[in-house]
Parts: sequence; structure tokens; C-alpha cells
Amino acid sequence: MVILRNKLDNPIYFGASVFILQRASDLRKNMTEAEKYLWEKIRSKQLGNFIFRRQHPIHCFIADFYCHKAKLVIEIDGSVHLHESQNERDNERNKIMHDFGLTVLRFTNNQVMRNINQVLAVISEHLEKYK
Repeated sequence: MVILRNKLDNPIYFGASVFILQRASDLRKNMTEAEKYLWEKIRSKQLGNFIFRRQHPIHCFIADFYCHKAKLVIEIDGSVHLHESQNERDNERNKIMHDFGLTVLRFTNNQVMRNINQVLAVISEHLEKYK
């Protein structure tokens, strides 16, 4: 717990609670197949020497991926995101993240699994502004 409490002061977490930090840790152990696939392509500075974090706490949310240098959140959406109620929550979440100065890029599981090169091109295009 002490380690988590020290993290709370770190600005990259945007005021996330201990609960959110613990939940993010659990989610890192149970990533979806699409998240695992994208993670293998962006981890270890593979995209222009940018560092990405997976299942990263931001305020009361957990972003699938986050690059602090580029203030970039990447979300991988499964079929649940097709429902109107979830779509409304996603829009509100995007607005809150935008208020923190973050950009959110959303991709579907199918986009990641079937066209990873296009997904990486979109991400890389955003990162170009921060080199």
C-alpha cells in the first residue's frame, strides 16, 4: 500500500485513487487479445522511441494505453462499446480526458486484429507532433 500511496502524488495519474491503481494492476494481468496484440507492437519504445503504459490510471478511469510525452490515450473497444449507453459513457470519458489536455484515439478489436498496420499508422501520425 505504501508504494501505491506514493504514486498518488505523481501527476501522470491525474488524481487516481488507490482503488483505481489496484484495479489497473489487475487489468494488466487480464488484457484482451486485441490489447495484447497492440501492446506487442507499441511496447519498449517501438514507435518513435515513445514510452507507452498499459492499463494506466487516469483520474477515475483506466486507459488501455497511455503515452505521457504525447498526452495520448489509446482505447481498444470491444462489442460492448456498440451499445448506446456505453457510447454515451465513452463520450463523457473522452470529454473529461480532453479537459486534462489528453487526446483519445479509439480503435475496435477488429481494427487491431485485422489491420494492425493501419492502427499503428494512425498512432504514429499523432506521435509525429511530439518528436
